[in-house]
Amino acid sequence: MNFPVELIRKDFPILSREMNGKPLVYLDNAATTQKPQIMIDAIVDLYSNYYSNIHRSVYTFSQMATEQYETTRSIVKDYINATDESEIVFTRGTTEGINFIANTYGRRYLQSGDEILLTEMEHHSNIVPWQVLSKESGAILRYIPMDDDGNLILDNIDQLINEHTKIVSIVHISNSLGTINPIKSIFEKARKVGAICVLDASQSVQHLKVDVQDLDCDFLVFSGHKIYGPTGIGVLYGKKGLLEKIPPYQTGGDMIRSVTFERTLYADVPQKFEAGTQNIEGAIGLGASISYIKSIGLDKIYEYEKELLDYATSKMLEIPEVTIIGTSKNKASVISFMLEDIHPHDVGTILDKFGIAVRTGQHCTEPVMKHFGIPATTRASFAFYNTKDEINVFIDGIKQVIETFK
Repeated sequence: MNFPVELIRKDFPILSREMNGKPLVYLDNAATTQKPQIMIDAIVDLYSNYYSNIHRSVYTFSQMATEQYETTRSIVKDYINATDESEIVFTRGTTEGINFIANTYGRRYLQSGDEILLTEMEHHSNIVPWQVLSKESGAILRYIPMDDDGNLILDNIDQLINEHTKIVSIVHISNSLGTINPIKSIFEKARKVGAICVLDASQSVQHLKVDVQDLDCDFLVFSGHKIYGPTGIGVLYGKKGLLEKIPPYQTGGDMIRSVTFERTLYADVPQKFEAGTQNIEGAIGLGASISYIKSIGLDKIYEYEKELLDYATSKMLEIPEVTIIGTSKNKASVISFMLEDIHPHDVGTILDKFGIAVRTGQHCTEPVMKHFGIPATTRASFAFYNTKDEINVFIDGIKQVIETFK
């Protein structure tokens, strides 16, 4: 594929740096992504030229900051194909988004005996909030199992999704396995029993097109820092009718219409859910990053990252000591692996000496590790600024690790 990766790499200043005296090979993109200069410049521009609080004042700088903040809401709306800007709520990230849903919709509508359906491959952030809610409400947690390739087992899906199912909350792409789940077909079944559909898109919106209308999800969440934006900013999408029915997640300034000592009237959505001074720089930076991605094209990004994944997988399979964990045929650009008799933390430590950044551990998916009977994995995850030459360095690094322990 003729993808302009060398030009793209120039847009990311950190990629020209060295780590431990070696050219940086950054392969921890599933944890967080590096930042394009255009995003950095957007934040510097805010603080240098027109910084002020938003939604509160009539002076010029405040109006400028407000306009840029709200422009990002419009950018996100178009990016995920929401129907209205009011369906976009800014949060701190995916974790807060899921807690938001559990503590607003969940607490209001779930009762004892209702069921919440998750999968075995969920991130802890899409398990723990529902566990807390189930203990409080008496609701029952169910899990879609997975096989040893990392695919969901859907043979009994009609039993798992039944008249008691009220919420189905599923990860789109597994952060530890790379599996792309068949979200649309699962949500279609959930719709038939009247369940609310929640999509954890934190590992998908940066890799492929996510259309909330096509998927017909009720809620969607993702984090800005995983889509080349700043940390501390995230997105909660919710259908407007649902957002209007549920109570505020937090209360305080900027989410109210009127306050007296006797009562409070809340603002309309989405301001109703954005209490306090918002992460202005985060939202503006996120808008710049999403606009940058759109300028390259998600289709092109997906195809190129698939090429990187296939290349890296083929090279790793040539090494007898490597066992790949997560071998679904429908994968995004993540490879989790074990090296025979070598602990993942040792693998990561040695790779670091060669300038290679990978993730080691359980990746906040302890039940996944339990399924495979392993303590942890080493994970390499690719972005559209990675190259085959970097993968070659990574492969050589793995071979060096093996030699070290011989």
